[in-house]
Amino acid sequence: MIFDYPTLKLIWWLLVGVLLVGFAIMDGHDMGVGTLLPFVGKNDEERRVVINTVGPHWDGNQVWFITGGGAIFAAWPIVYATAFSGFYWAMLAVLWALFFRPVGFDYRSKIHNATWRSTWDWGLFIGGAVPPLIFGVAFGNLLQGVPFHFDDTLVPYYTGSFWGLLNPFALLAGVVSTAMITFHGAIYLAHRTEGDIQRRSITAALIFGVLMLVGFTAAGLWIANGSIGYAITSAVDTAALPNPLAKTVELQPGAWLTNYDKAPLTMLVPALGYAGGIAALLLVWKGRTLAAFVASSFAIVGVIGTAGVSMFPFVMPSSTVPGASLTVWDAVSSHRTLGIMFWATLIFMPIIVAYTSWAYKVMAGKVTAAYIRENEHSAY
Repeated sequence: MIFDYPTLKLIWWLLVGVLLVGFAIMDGHDMGVGTLLPFVGKNDEERRVVINTVGPHWDGNQVWFITGGGAIFAAWPIVYATAFSGFYWAMLAVLWALFFRPVGFDYRSKIHNATWRSTWDWGLFIGGAVPPLIFGVAFGNLLQGVPFHFDDTLVPYYTGSFWGLLNPFALLAGVVSTAMITFHGAIYLAHRTEGDIQRRSITAALIFGVLMLVGFTAAGLWIANGSIGYAITSAVDTAALPNPLAKTVELQPGAWLTNYDKAPLTMLVPALGYAGGIAALLLVWKGRTLAAFVASSFAIVGVIGTAGVSMFPFVMPSSTVPGASLTVWDAVSSHRTLGIMFWATLIFMPIIVAYTSWAYKVMAGKVTAAYIRENEHSAY
């Protein structure tokens, strides 16, 4: 292997983060558009305009979601198994919400019936709004610690409940996530449309952008002043084979801020969240929608990156048995598996990026009501 085991563990922490951010940026703006669909489109024609801004490529952007899930399964199998045990009903809710997207996009305009089309519009709203909310709630619970433990054979046991996941801090994280994705989608919609739809989209972007920044600040203050945080208090062999029970962990209020003290440059990550969000607000207000979309993408990198940097090296801390917490060093696959996956990613990731870039270049431009009328049978 060209990289040693500890280096590959760190690389895969970064790669999983890249895939999550890629999903939030690429599929996120599709979901944000779906969330806004019933509100920025006031009649059937306007809603068809909104749908056609994302209709041709939403399914291609799902690659980021699938790849991210596959990467977690292969790189962090214990995390995958434990998370799906604890978040089982939440993950099912995400899948049920996502079911509305393919059928909604494909069947919504097949029948000229107002009730039929309105029903699918709200289905697309559910498919766009529910996943970001649940993913945000999941991150909020990760930051607080998840109630799970292992037996002597490393079989995970989740001791919490579905309703326990809906605690105040987790709901705040869900608001931040939803606002962030809707903000991103509103900017994209403003870039691809004109007239009344564009004006409504800019208004939505200003509202949700401010909500994201306020929520992000509130969550940071909550962490800084609350009892959230975990720290490893024993020596860690970063080159050892995976064994999450071979360490000692303690609940330490304010521990999620430790990495910023140890490495001050990490402060650039949350700063990027603020800078990107503020820049996106100013740019979309000025009508510079493409630059605003780039800025909101950087905001997403900063917000998600802040959670990752704050928790490092933790991936999934345990609130009931802190020593069972899963980290970058002890919840991974073998050295060989990480190495093979690294080279596969090195080959296929550029292909995905190149294809996606080409597809967006081909589909660039405004979607208008005139386009919908001229392509009545081929448009969504």
